[in-house]
Amino acid sequence: MYMRNVWLCALIALSPLAMPAAAQVSINIGIGVAPPAPRYEAIPAPRSGYDWAPGYWRWEGQRHVWTQGRWLQARSGSYWVADRWEARDGRHYHERGHWQEQNRHEDHEGKGKGWAKGHDRK
Repeated sequence: MYMRNVWLCALIALSPLAMPAAAQVSINIGIGVAPPAPRYEAIPAPRSGYDWAPGYWRWEGQRHVWTQGRWLQARSGSYWVADRWEARDGRHYHERGHWQEQNRHEDHEGKGKGWAKGHDRK
């Protein structure tokens, strides 16, 4: 009985790690209120094995709330695409940050690698 519980807990704890990066889903929230301009955040010195995810405005209830940037453990063969807002048809949609697999045949220099190289997205 004890070993069964241990295996069950281990399976539950490790199940998110088994999901491929392509299985992540972006959730869009359509609201009529534009987010404020991004806040300036000093980019911390690089940390080996980690990628910087810049801060962003999230929608909470009836207002935008700032979420500070944070370090994410790097994923080999992937780069972080930062959270962003997009205006469409008079509404604003939030695309959640996510890991994107790198294409070995495509040069990603300047395309989405943390804040320093991806924050200039529209």
